[in-house]
Amino acid sequence: MASAPANPYTEAGVDTAAGDLAVELMKSAVRRTHGADVLGGVGGFAGLFDATAFKSFERPLLATSTDGVGTKVAIAQAVDKHDTIGLDLVGMVVDDIVVVGAKPLFMTDYIACGRVFPERIADIVRGIAAGCAETGTALVGGETAEHPGLLGIDDYDVAGAATGVVEASRVLGADRVRVGDVVLALASSGLHSNGFSLVRRIVERAGIRYGDHAADFGATWGEVLLEPTRLYTSPLLRLIAQLGDDVHALSHVTGGGIAANLARVLPRGSWVEVDRSTWSPPPVFRVLAELGGHPLESTEGTWNLGIGFVAAVSAEKADAAITALAHDGIAAWQVGVVRDGARPEGAFEQGAKGVDGGAVRLVSDYSEAGAN
Repeated sequence: MASAPANPYTEAGVDTAAGDLAVELMKSAVRRTHGADVLGGVGGFAGLFDATAFKSFERPLLATSTDGVGTKVAIAQAVDKHDTIGLDLVGMVVDDIVVVGAKPLFMTDYIACGRVFPERIADIVRGIAAGCAETGTALVGGETAEHPGLLGIDDYDVAGAATGVVEASRVLGADRVRVGDVVLALASSGLHSNGFSLVRRIVERAGIRYGDHAADFGATWGEVLLEPTRLYTSPLLRLIAQLGDDVHALSHVTGGGIAANLARVLPRGSWVEVDRSTWSPPPVFRVLAELGGHPLESTEGTWNLGIGFVAAVSAEKADAAITALAHDGIAAWQVGVVRDGARPEGAFEQGAKGVDGGAVRLVSDYSEAGAN
């Protein structure tokens, strides 16, 4: 009996069976993010989400965001640890949704790789599912694409998109911000997922391997640098529910740093001086900056330096906001106040990402002991 002919697609480097196995390995983790609003389960051509709840809205607005993890994936690949990258992806995508006050509904992911290694893909997706579960987001679909010849065998990249909903009258943003509002900083868990091209360059030039022990941290460099992005969505939604109209604006500190991202959510003509003396950047930033021969101030447009989110709240509720966030395990502290009129002399960041917003600059010296 003649043997079955070889599959030319497999010979070209695409293993569909490996892709099917990866789906089987991730199914249970994905299903755990599904509530009654998700229809159809795993494996359909499109994810289905029941929007009946929108009937209770007067004017529901859909909020959407898309992003990736960036070159942080290169470190995960170098140390063969892939179970936290998915958390980073959720942080980069879903935490942008809450900036406008929206509750995330569902997310999809896309993984491109040189070769499908089922366990590796499943690890990535399990991380995404864990992040989705933590933020109350349904993971309703995704795609794993094998690109032999375009990507190396061990190479991959991840991206995702999410959708949320917010009542039109409850949208947060610059139009709600008032002079005298207190600007609160919310502590980051570390580098999060921005500025890793600089991180990798510093590490390479210092002759450090990711498996090397980092004496300052009691762990390997790979473990330190892969610390997952903190997820802020659920604590911030609870803060909004608790304080209502006293939460005026939120900003996710990602690419561009603290000043540029805060400026995006301030009204034109307003300004804020962020006081560096109110916190001490965590050791990972200090050690990397020293290794690279960079003053911390020169990295402010690249790294979050210990602040992952910023909130503008009414002065009367600033202490209540700090207390509420502390109950959710997030340290928060005042870094500035919204002003208007003539600005002090000196350079300010004026808007960013195409947004003509307010102006921000960082002042004073960083604390050594930290006030947060």
